[in-house]
Amino acid sequence: MPLTVGVIGPEDLVGKVLAVGPPPEVAGGGPVRLLPLAYRHEDETAERVAAARAEADAVLFTGVVPYARAEAAGLLDRPARYVPYSGATLLRALVELLRQGHDVTRVSIDTLREEEVRETLTEAKLPTDGVRVLPHRPGQGSAELVGFHLAAREGGARVAVTCLGSAYRALEHRTHAVRLAPSRHSIQATLRELALSAAHRRDGDARVALGIVEVPGGARAAGLAEEEVRVLGGSLAWLPDGRGLVVTTRGVLESASGGFTRLPLLEALAARYGGAHAGFGLGRTAAEAEALARRAVGRARAAGPVAGVVSLPDDKDLLIIPGTGAEAAAGDRGEDPALLAHRVGLRPATLDRLRELARSRGGDGADVDTDADTGTGLTARLVAEHLSVQQRTARRILKRLERAGVAEPAPVPREGRTGRPPLVYRVRL
Repeated sequence: MPLTVGVIGPEDLVGKVLAVGPPPEVAGGGPVRLLPLAYRHEDETAERVAAARAEADAVLFTGVVPYARAEAAGLLDRPARYVPYSGATLLRALVELLRQGHDVTRVSIDTLREEEVRETLTEAKLPTDGVRVLPHRPGQGSAELVGFHLAAREGGARVAVTCLGSAYRALEHRTHAVRLAPSRHSIQATLRELALSAAHRRDGDARVALGIVEVPGGARAAGLAEEEVRVLGGSLAWLPDGRGLVVTTRGVLESASGGFTRLPLLEALAARYGGAHAGFGLGRTAAEAEALARRAVGRARAAGPVAGVVSLPDDKDLLIIPGTGAEAAAGDRGEDPALLAHRVGLRPATLDRLRELARSRGGDGADVDTDADTGTGLTARLVAEHLSVQQRTARRILKRLERAGVAEPAPVPREGRTGRPPLVYRVRL
């Protein structure tokens, strides 16, 4: 089955990506198919990402602007990349402007990094004193870019170089404007990197997941309903000792269990038998998954009368205890820190760093209130910066804390605000 990459961007750039074509067959992923998802304006990015979810294993954005919009809105739930606009792309445009007789020492340039622009011009032995640069930042829109270029023109700039199609259309009748487009090499390199990432993820999702389920007394868990197993995307068999064996795949189990945070069958079995344990192992082979499952169910027994453990191949265990998630009273500060770290699937050192961040935002490290930008409260951006991780990783961390009952999304005042606000969490650690 081929990997499908959704291509999101303006129609002409999506067409250019399709003309370049998919990368050759990727190891572990087979052939690659490109799915065009063009928009007329970058405001339609969310709609195109939603369309990609139905078919695409990964998403390629033709530029940083739609990618940043999708990331800020928390829409990226699968591998995603954007095609970079490099210094070489800028240099090619400047050479064309020189050929047409334009003064390339007095230009305004958006989206690219200022140091990259100045380095490119310096290497080309061009002066940079008359060059104005507006680097990309989250939340930037067409109106801001157009305003920047028009102000630069008032200050003496003769050419506006933009990376955004909507800004180019607004500028082309008011000043001499040039729209940058990614190079063929950038498209090819980014597509191959993305395809490899998607193939790796799909391979991980297809890994075997085996679960061993037991109840007190070693009795055969006759009450293990097929419906409860189906919720976990699995099939049920029986081991000689009477324990249930659930067979599924990692991707299905992760989705059905809310990211390895809840196992409804534990509560059902506990209500029927007074206790229950489940241990899931995720492995590259059935033998590896079974060995991890046996280890996991042993660790679940040590955790309490009703508990589940998911054991990963990298020796990481995720502890699941019904009644300690978001439905329980949040913020039980009497919980042992090591147990909490174990339960949310984080290293104790990572949890300590989050506690430091919460303390700095909330004053005493206890209740962290909310402010969307500079007040107290934790956002994915703050967590990403503090832990030096990507924002999508930070969002997963905050979601795990929420499911563990120690974080909850908080309302954000809307007065005087425009656009979609960041999701702010009230955290108790």
